[in-house]
Amino acid sequence: MTASTMTPSMLQALPAEHRQRLMHFAREVSIPQGARLFEEGGRADRFWIIRTGTVHLDLHVPGRRAAVIETLRHNELIGWSWLFSPHAWHLGAEATTPVRAHEFDATAVRSLCRDDPAFGLGIALWVGDVLVHRLRSSRTRLLDLYAPYGSGSLL
Repeated sequence: MTASTMTPSMLQALPAEHRQRLMHFAREVSIPQGARLFEEGGRADRFWIIRTGTVHLDLHVPGRRAAVIETLRHNELIGWSWLFSPHAWHLGAEATTPVRAHEFDATAVRSLCRDDPAFGLGIALWVGDVLVHRLRSSRTRLLDLYAPYGSGSLL
C-alpha cells in the first residue's frame, strides 16, 4: 500500500496536543475474533482505533451473507457515524482476528469538540479524510467489479 492509498491515522492527522486530549478519553479493550462491534442501524455511541488485529466493515444484503466493504488494521479508525447525526451506524463491523483497540465514548468526544472548536475542527478533518479515503476505495472496487475493463488500479 502506498502512502496515498493508506487511511489517514490519528497520529498523522492531529497535532500532538489534540492527540493527547483525545487519548484522555481512550479505554483499552480486547475484542475476540468473531465478535460484532456494531450492526448497521444501531446507535453509534463509541468508536475505536485499532492497535492490533483486523476488523471487517460489512453491509447487510437481504437474503445473502453480509458483503465485506473494507478491512481495517493497525492505527485505523473504526466508526465515523458517531460524529454525524443521527449517530446511527451505516455499516456493521466484525473482528476477524483478536483485536486490541482504544475505545472512545462518542458523547464525551463530541462534547469536547463543541467546547473546543480547534479540537473539533481537527477531529472533523481527520474523520473527513478517513471518509474520503473509504469513498475512493469503494469507488475503485466498484469499478473493478462493474466497469468493462476495470479501474486500472493495482489495489
